[in-house]
Amino acid sequence: MKIKLTALLILMAGMLWAQEKLPVDPETGRIQYREVVEQDGTKQQLFNRCVYWLNDFYKDPVRVTSLRDVETGKIVGKHQFRIYYTDKDGNKIAAGMIGYDFTIELKQDRYRYTLNNFLFKSTTRQPVAKWMNKSDPAYDIRWNEYLDQVDKYAQDWIASLKEKMKPEPEKKPDEW
Repeated sequence: MKIKLTALLILMAGMLWAQEKLPVDPETGRIQYREVVEQDGTKQQLFNRCVYWLNDFYKDPVRVTSLRDVETGKIVGKHQFRIYYTDKDGNKIAAGMIGYDFTIELKQDRYRYTLNNFLFKSTTRQPVAKWMNKSDPAYDIRWNEYLDQVDKYAQDWIASLKEKMKPEPEKKPDEW
């Protein structure tokens, strides 16, 4: 019993820490991931790498993106992913869908990504940032698990984009 209680406390502490690390836009009060990344390449080269990344990351990249403008170097899209909760028996059960928006802006030798507008898709599309409010009368302990999943998805999205935006290593000619 003591082991279970200790494990539960450690898990809850980890969830609290995860909630505090989620980036919140001070103007909107909503979760937003944004960064300017320095990366060698022209705007056109970065745009092409980004399109390759879109094709790898999303099953249907054409439907995900609403704008792909080479001239302005801007790509805009919307997507969604499923979140789960774990019941008392350890079963993973679908809890709903999280919709989000993304924007990727490309310039010479740098790009900026923005992930925002995270909404829990239900009858009333509520902002995910609401789950960070522990004083909410409707607070549910599962919200911690949901926030962890949102953060993991965003971190995986960012890591995947950064990796794909790196230039391909130059291939040396076969000299013999």
